[in-house]
Amino acid sequence: MEIKIIFEDNHLLVVEKPANMPTQSDSSGDLDLLSYLKNDLKNRYQKPGNVYLGLIHRLDRPVGGVMVFAKTSKAASRLSAQIREGGFGKHYFAVVRGYLATDQGRLTNYLVKDFGRNVVSVVAKPIPGAKEAILDYGVVGKREQLSLLKIVLGTGRSHQIRVQLAAIGHPLYGDQKYGSRLNHPGEQLALFSFELQFQHPTTKEYLEFKASPSLVYPWIIFKDLLKVTRNDQEGFS
Repeated sequence: MEIKIIFEDNHLLVVEKPANMPTQSDSSGDLDLLSYLKNDLKNRYQKPGNVYLGLIHRLDRPVGGVMVFAKTSKAASRLSAQIREGGFGKHYFAVVRGYLATDQGRLTNYLVKDFGRNVVSVVAKPIPGAKEAILDYGVVGKREQLSLLKIVLGTGRSHQIRVQLAAIGHPLYGDQKYGSRLNHPGEQLALFSFELQFQHPTTKEYLEFKASPSLVYPWIIFKDLLKVTRNDQEGFS
């Protein structure tokens, strides 16, 4: 396996995570991205002992796309602070079942996670353990009873995009956990982290990094729209 490196300096490592690879070690025992990258740094730079690489954010195992890791503890601390303070932009493409009632909108829900089953649920009102989840979406295109969405996260909750879209009746294509009524075994979850925006932890330069999903179904039916949207620097108006 070869992981695509998008950017690297003394403080940051930005890569494209493959779909179906765990972000970090889990009970499956499968090779995870964090371990792979640590080993790669150790080999490329012939470093003795353990290699530091800070995990700043996560993507669910089925999800691919842009991720940033910190190569120093100072960079990790400063990037984590940006996430807490809302200065870390995370943009996604998603393909969902059906056509949404409105082409732009904001979803706000309270989510509760069952850690034993690794399942997140929407609750009608705040209860102990519930966390507010906010996302903005825009419909980019509609084809074959599927919709391509551009999503900007306002919060970073576990399974947030998957749960919130399923809650309005539009689960992600291929999502067996939250859309089993409409999806089928063997379909690949259609969610991709296509852009990260943040301030460099030491130079303070504003950075943007992008990647594109592999053009397999269902992404292939939106090929022309993905190209246009990748060049779009605007958010939601």
